[in-house]
Amino acid sequence: MLSTDSQRNTEYRIEKDSMGEVQVPARAYWGAQTQRARENFGVSPWRVPIEIIHALARIKKAAAEVNADLGLIDDAASRAIAKAAGEVASGAFDDHFPLDVFQTGSGTSSNMNVNEVVANRANEILGSPLGARSPVHPNDHVNRGQSSNDVIPTAIHVADRLAAGELLPALEQLEAGLSAKAAEFSDAIKIGRTHLQDAVPVTLGQEFSGYAAQIGKASRRLRNTFPHLEELALGGTAVGTGLNAHPEFAPRVIDLLARQTQLPFRQAENLFEALACRDAQAELMGALGVLAGSLLKIGNDLRLLSSGPRAGLGEIVLPSLQPGSSIMPGKVNPVIPEMVIQAAVYVKGKVASVGMAAASAPLELNIMMPLIAYETVDALSLLANTCRALDERCIRGITVDRERCAEGVEWSLALVTPLATRIGYDRAAEIAYKAYREKKTVRQVVMESGLLDPEEVDRVLDPRSMV
Repeated sequence: MLSTDSQRNTEYRIEKDSMGEVQVPARAYWGAQTQRARENFGVSPWRVPIEIIHALARIKKAAAEVNADLGLIDDAASRAIAKAAGEVASGAFDDHFPLDVFQTGSGTSSNMNVNEVVANRANEILGSPLGARSPVHPNDHVNRGQSSNDVIPTAIHVADRLAAGELLPALEQLEAGLSAKAAEFSDAIKIGRTHLQDAVPVTLGQEFSGYAAQIGKASRRLRNTFPHLEELALGGTAVGTGLNAHPEFAPRVIDLLARQTQLPFRQAENLFEALACRDAQAELMGALGVLAGSLLKIGNDLRLLSSGPRAGLGEIVLPSLQPGSSIMPGKVNPVIPEMVIQAAVYVKGKVASVGMAAASAPLELNIMMPLIAYETVDALSLLANTCRALDERCIRGITVDRERCAEGVEWSLALVTPLATRIGYDRAAEIAYKAYREKKTVRQVVMESGLLDPEEVDRVLDPRSMV
């Protein structure tokens, strides 16, 4: 607490809103409504993603330009708002968006946070002090033609689509890395495994081609979500009817956003759905959930294939990045696959969170939009970083232990499989059991049995003929 009125005057300014006076930090560009939200919602360390703030600023900038063209605000105010919003969108005022993710479900507090920062900065540009609310007013000018109920979902769609565009090249990079390894390992024959038990031979390249295909399909699933993310709710205002918005406002703003981002944004076909539903985000997270599952499989497989290195499978060697133990000298752990696995599990939790949040849409409005915004943007960013790290810090440096792979094939009981078509399933099974009991290879038992001549044994049991 400050001890004197003079200290208060130095540290704070007094602002008014419809509920009365509020003390706002003197140097803050936010205003009364943001300050109230700041005091009400400080329950977590998580803030509304800055990507959402930047998307809101893009919308405010375009709105100011369109509102001036429509004769709804004067040119001076429009230019100041556009300049201020552009600065916000570029990150110049990132420290002035302090609000908790867990806030009013419509995101009104964050919308007003952007309105107030843009208005205060615009007034500063025009020569007025912070908190003046004139000549630029946060509601009357910055928010003209908008409601939190349509501008927040619009910002979520814009931010998600931009972030998804960043994930896509990371997926393509990872797919290319896995495909390169598939080609490199195309002649490395090893034992396949089903149920974690020995099965018939495969090449390591075939194994890696499966991983590459998983990531390729993840890219296509992500692309399939783009058309719905590119539908924007702007123009619906409070409940979807467009009350208080000029009929040309939203189409013109969306056209500006499309041109500035070079993305095919368009107004939603049904504005009532666009306000009430966050199905596009549920669909997006469905695609990300599948990707997370693919990364879990790949990460776990890499750990298994590299396990040991002497007392495990040890078929591949991962890059040695750091010591793995504080007590066991020389131990090296599969740190990147383990990072990938944890990130994937974390995203799986976000998928569940958004699924429940998207269903929380009583009547005309979803009321969990700040949470949906946070989870989607965070998941997209995390997955992009994870995929890049997996490729650059792990996949590119993987080598194969060909001797270990060949040994595994030779000692596998599944090598008996081609014999089944020559001597029958039951007889082949007897050979496998005998090899297991006597700790011999299938080749040794077949040669000792005299069932086939040596040349035929080599031909039938050639692992290259099995892949």
